Amino acid sequence: MPVITISRMYGSGGSEVAERVAQALGWALFDNAMIDAVAERSGLTVAEVSAQDERVPSMAERVAAALSLASPEMMPPVPSGPMETTEERIVAVTRRVIEEAVQIGPAVFVGRGAQCLLAERSDALHVFCFAPRSALRAYAIEKFKIGMAEADRRIADMNKQREHYVKRHWNRNWLAHENYHLCVNTAWLGLDGAADLVLEAARKQFAVTQIGD
Repeated sequence: MPVITISRMYGSGGSEVAERVAQALGWALFDNAMIDAVAERSGLTVAEVSAQDERVPSMAERVAAALSLASPEMMPPVPSGPMETTEERIVAVTRRVIEEAVQIGPAVFVGRGAQCLLAERSDALHVFCFAPRSALRAYAIEKFKIGMAEADRRIADMNKQREHYVKRHWNRNWLAHENYHLCVNTAWLGLDGAADLVLEAARKQFAVTQIGD
């Protein structure tokens, strides 16, 4: 089944581009729905999954997790064998959700390392949405009603987390151009223009002729 993965800088509007593309194609969209699916499969709450979505735990969080796994008095008895951290469970379930989704039908995946998991598929189109710092900043200021300094801090933190997430779990450079077939400047093209460019690439890649019908 053909798939499109859309990775995105925080503030670039990549999720909005993915939504437009999925709607035009009539394909399933896995973005926020991924959080719900992972929570249901993992037994964790939506809040727990959302809190670790595309991020790497801090050193303090890793130490706390290691201590909880190593201290029987802090946890109820469990069967012997390797123990999973919450982070590992979320990543493993995310993999399964993506792998199962591509067997069901065409889909558009947003982030979550999908471009890495599906990197070897010949029926995949991998897209990276980016924008200049000024555009990313404007997005954060408008969305959260915050000042310039806080917007810059939030942008840097979110994009660093996404970069570290891909490196930690997939051993790939999130920003490396070779991971993608198409890199799209959403500030220059606009969200509609970016979506149109992705759709045009999909037409060529998958010989899709009914886009938008």
